[in-house]
Amino acid sequence: MKYIVLLCDGMADLPREDIDGTPMSVAAKPNMDRLAKVSRVGLVKTVDDNLKPGSDVANLSVLGYDPAVYYSGRSPLEAGSIGIDMKPTDVSFRTNLVTLSDEENYEDKTILDYCADDISTAEAAELIKYIDEKLGTDEFKFYSGVSYRHCLIWDHGTLDIGTFIPPHDITGKPIKGYLGANENGKPLIDMMKKSYDLLKDHPVNKKRIERGLRPANSIWFWGEGVRKNLAPFAEKYGKSGAMISAVDLLKGIGKFTGMEVMNVEGATGYIDTNFDGKAQAAIDALRGGKDFVYIHVEAPDECGHRFEISNKIKSISLIDEKILGRLLKEFENEDIKILICPDHPTPLELKTHTNAPVPFMIYDSRKQLDGVDCFCERTAAETGEYIAKGCTLMESFLAD
Repeated sequence: MKYIVLLCDGMADLPREDIDGTPMSVAAKPNMDRLAKVSRVGLVKTVDDNLKPGSDVANLSVLGYDPAVYYSGRSPLEAGSIGIDMKPTDVSFRTNLVTLSDEENYEDKTILDYCADDISTAEAAELIKYIDEKLGTDEFKFYSGVSYRHCLIWDHGTLDIGTFIPPHDITGKPIKGYLGANENGKPLIDMMKKSYDLLKDHPVNKKRIERGLRPANSIWFWGEGVRKNLAPFAEKYGKSGAMISAVDLLKGIGKFTGMEVMNVEGATGYIDTNFDGKAQAAIDALRGGKDFVYIHVEAPDECGHRFEISNKIKSISLIDEKILGRLLKEFENEDIKILICPDHPTPLELKTHTNAPVPFMIYDSRKQLDGVDCFCERTAAETGEYIAKGCTLMESFLAD
C-alpha cells in the first residue's frame, strides 16, 4: 500500500457571490471530484479554537502530532530546515523581508507587501547578509532562508517579548497598533526600525525599483519559539516517509520527524511553482521504497492572502491536473490511499487564516464508498462526518 497526502494549503474558503460559490466548489478539478464519489468525505478541525490558525499548528495536526504536545512556535521548525542547530537556550524568530510605506516615522508606516513582491532567494540572501553584518551580534544572529522567509536566533533569549503579529495578517494596515513589544521585545523593535534605514537605499532594492518591483525595505519578526523534539514519523506510525514542499516550515517539520526532505527545482510556494516536479518527486519517493509522501502545495494560501480570486481557483485546478492526475495515472493498477485536505481555511475576504474546520477526503483504491459529487466545503459538511481533533486524522488514514 502506498500512502499519499495532498495538502492544499489554505484551499478552503467562504462562499462568494461574485463566483457563485467557493474556489473549491467552482474550480475545474475532475480528478478530485471523481475520487470524491467513492471516498470518505467530511470535515476535520485541524486547529483548536485556543490556538492560532497558522500553517505550523495545522500541518502538525494533519501529520498526527498534537500541537498541544509538540508545538512551541513556528520559527524553530523553519530554523531546522535552514540547518540551524538550535541550543536549548536559543529563541528563534521568523524574519520576513517586507515592503513598508515611506512615512518618515517608522510607527506611521503601513505594510504594503508581506513578501516584497516574492523577492528572489538570491536577492534576499544578499540583504540578510548585509543586515547580519550591521545588526548581528554575539547575541543576535541572522540566517537566510527562501525568498522572503528568514530566521533570527537570539542566544539566551526569551519568549516574553509582547506581541509580534504575522505581517500577512496586517497587510495594508498601519503598523502603529501592532508594535506591541514589552521591555524584553524592544531590542527587536529597534532592529526592525534600523533595518528600514539600512535597506531602503540598498543596491538590491534600487535595482528592484528600477524593474518595477517593490523594495524589501524592512525586516519583520514574528513566530517566536524554542526547539522541541518531534517523535520520528516512522516510529510513530511504522511508515517511512518523504516531505515535498517549497517552504522552510514544512521542510523543517519533515526533517524533525525523520522524513526524507525532497527538494524540487522550481518549487516557489506560489502559483508559478513546479507542480510537475512535485508530482515526480512523490513518484520517485514511492518507487524508491518510501511508504508515505506528504505533498504540500502553498499556492492556494498565497493567493488567499493576496485576494487573488482567479489565481486561487486556478491553483486548485493545477493541483488537480498536474499532481493528482499524474499520481492517479502512475499508480492506476496499484493499491493506494490518498488523503486530500487543506491545513486551514484562508478566506479571500479576510486575507488570513481561520480556525474553521476544513473538508477532507480519504480515497482507498480497494473500496467503493458512497461519497459526494463535488469535493468542497458544502458537500463535506453535508456528509455529517466530523473529526473534532485533527491530530487523529492521520491514524485513521493510515489504518487498514
